[in-house]
Amino acid sequence: MSSTKTAFAKRPARALAASNGALRACVGLFVVGTDTGVGKTYVAARIADELRRRRIKVGVYKPAASGCVRQGRRLISSDAIALWEAAGKPGDIERVCPQRFVASLSPHLAAREEQRQIDSNLLRKGLDYWRRRSQIVIVEGAGGLMSPIGDQEYVADLAKAFGFPLIVVAPNKIGTINQTLQTLIAAETYGGGLKVAGIVLNDIYPPGRVPDPSVVSNRLELELRCVPPVVAQLGNGAVQFDREVDWLALATDKEIPMTKPQ
Repeated sequence: MSSTKTAFAKRPARALAASNGALRACVGLFVVGTDTGVGKTYVAARIADELRRRRIKVGVYKPAASGCVRQGRRLISSDAIALWEAAGKPGDIERVCPQRFVASLSPHLAAREEQRQIDSNLLRKGLDYWRRRSQIVIVEGAGGLMSPIGDQEYVADLAKAFGFPLIVVAPNKIGTINQTLQTLIAAETYGGGLKVAGIVLNDIYPPGRVPDPSVVSNRLELELRCVPPVVAQLGNGAVQFDREVDWLALATDKEIPMTKPQ
């Protein structure tokens, strides 16, 4: 491998796997993090909200979630609720995240704690509900690209099965350059390669309370070292990205012009 940029050369668009015309008509983005706790849900929700505001019919899907809270007989995923509300409460909330578990572990381990098993078929088939009723689906993975989601499966396997381009959420903190490049390398090499549409740099520190000097230079460093573009930055607690992004174009694997930060 002669250089980092060579390793992340663009690939031709891949056709979406589907069983009928209605499913093929729907595109999507698969949101992954460079790690756990990087603000992946918040970024995915903001993407869904922007699409909804543009009157685009958006669906949201989180194949499995752990760390859920029990309310009566129901298990509640706060991530699923945040995604569903941001998208305008489309469809059935129960379909947003059909597999929910209490323990704050990888989903397959959390399932084991409850004497249950992850349903690998449902992880995949659960997306069909949203494909049938949406123009675009925002999928949020569990953790990072190589986070286990079964005894022999990883989040990357779901991304490969769905065929949606990746949005990589990188936290604006020390270490994010290494973590982001590792995620891109994993995407490039796993199962023949996964298309990365872009990177979102997420400000995890509140304004005025930034103990990390790397936050000033991280964006430029990522732009210099990564072929997939840094499509936007999201301020801590912000409701809008720092620039306008055509998320639908990214999902359809089109080249988009980069606008200046607002």
